[in-house]
Amino acid sequence: MTNSIAHSRTQVEGVTAGPSVVRTLAPIMVVVLVAYLIIGLAMPVLPLYVHQRLGLSTFMVGLAAGVEFAAALVSRFWSGRYADTRGAKRAVVAGLLLGAGAGFLYLVSLRLAHVPAAAIAVLLLGRVVLGGSESFVITGALSWGLALGGATNTGRVISWVGMALWAAYAAGAPVGTALYGQFGFLGIALATMLLPLVTLLLVAPLRPLAPTAAASPPFTRVIRAVWVPGVGVAFTAVGFGAITTFGALLFAERGWGAAWLALTALSVAFILGRVVAGHLPDRLGGARVALVCVLIEAAGMAMIWLAPSAAVMFAGAAVTGAG
Repeated sequence: MTNSIAHSRTQVEGVTAGPSVVRTLAPIMVVVLVAYLIIGLAMPVLPLYVHQRLGLSTFMVGLAAGVEFAAALVSRFWSGRYADTRGAKRAVVAGLLLGAGAGFLYLVSLRLAHVPAAAIAVLLLGRVVLGGSESFVITGALSWGLALGGATNTGRVISWVGMALWAAYAAGAPVGTALYGQFGFLGIALATMLLPLVTLLLVAPLRPLAPTAAASPPFTRVIRAVWVPGVGVAFTAVGFGAITTFGALLFAERGWGAAWLALTALSVAFILGRVVAGHLPDRLGGARVALVCVLIEAAGMAMIWLAPSAAVMFAGAAVTGAG
């Protein structure tokens, strides 16, 4: 055990001695970018596929969108333990393979589109698998990045990995819309399957770090410590879920174009908000900053609710993302 920890420390010290933490994190950021890009690709077009192509209800649209995030949440219990005990690199590889598997299930769903009940069942399974992919990739990537960056760069590692995540959402919306317009849901399925497999070629030669699993505190103690901010974060995510799930249908209903721009505006504003104001919680206190930001997000959602035009909808999405 001592040798393993010493080996990991040697690796981390060797890496962090480099000229740039960002350069060290670049391969991991690429992995996160791809993992969330394949999620972002489907966001603006999944409602169209389920509601228009399969002819199913808006409830099924919400279910198809939400089940991925639910699966990502539940699978964190396994992905975290797997990354701790088997190593961060193995967790990332497992996540990429799951992502490719989700794309394959998308393809199967397309083949069954003439039987909507079967098609949606397979699609939901694919979304569950994609949620597992997200969980394993982000858990492994954060563990890997924190080990490489060292304790003195914890905030920077989390910030840069988070920016890669939201950059993927920002890019995924227009790219997914273009693919859907050109090739239909087939383009989304193929991209979802192939992008993780290509990324495996980048991950394969990277040097893994030895697992550093240690005794964990009791689950109940962790819950008591984080449940209040955790519930707050969960509620603030409702706006994001509403825009990603039903934004495209709102645009289709009102005859507005470029629905993807709402998701991109939200993601870009989120990134800019983190760059410009990310230091404020350390200076002013997390709870105080969170209270103000919740009000900003609520104002953005009100703008979307009352939007008379697509331009106001875009502005509301940006205000929501900044909040």
